Amino acid sequence: MRRRRLWFPSAMATINESSVRPRTEGDLEDCARILGEVHRRDGYPVNWPARPGAWISEAAGLGAWVAEREGRVVGHVALAPGSEGDLAPGVWSERSGTGRELTAVVARLFVSPRARGRGIGALLVGRAVREARSRGLQPVLDVVASDAAAAALYERLGWELMATVEQWWGPRRTVTVRCYAAAS
Repeated sequence: MRRRRLWFPSAMATINESSVRPRTEGDLEDCARILGEVHRRDGYPVNWPARPGAWISEAAGLGAWVAEREGRVVGHVALAPGSEGDLAPGVWSERSGTGRELTAVVARLFVSPRARGRGIGALLVGRAVREARSRGLQPVLDVVASDAAAAALYERLGWELMATVEQWWGPRRTVTVRCYAAAS
């Protein structure tokens, strides 16, 4: 098999040093620790969960994966059917004239701040997209508009911005959310 050469040779080596595998229950402690680092640095998730491990697990209805680098967990992504709070499945459904049940939500994506810049986010998103496609589902996601780095990642990966909407996140709080769909 012939490998395609990237513009930056070091990028190929860095990506090849990372791997993605299914998440296990034993990974949740590491994932929760990394999520804490991400929250302190970037504010994701916006509302810190009382039980981070449970919050990470609840979005894995169709699968969950971790990225490893040098034998350590450095990132996470999950794939789930759309739930009531997810906006992107409804936006996709309206645009495509199909049902929400034909979507899969890419969720709980985070990468350790120390491991960023190595293509790990792209590897994780790619794994979730492949799983969604293998099930005949359209990958979609919601991202808080203030998370410019996440939006930039999805756009670099070719995701289409479908809509920007306001969503109620409590009795006195609205948040601007960007809804994306993976390119067909």
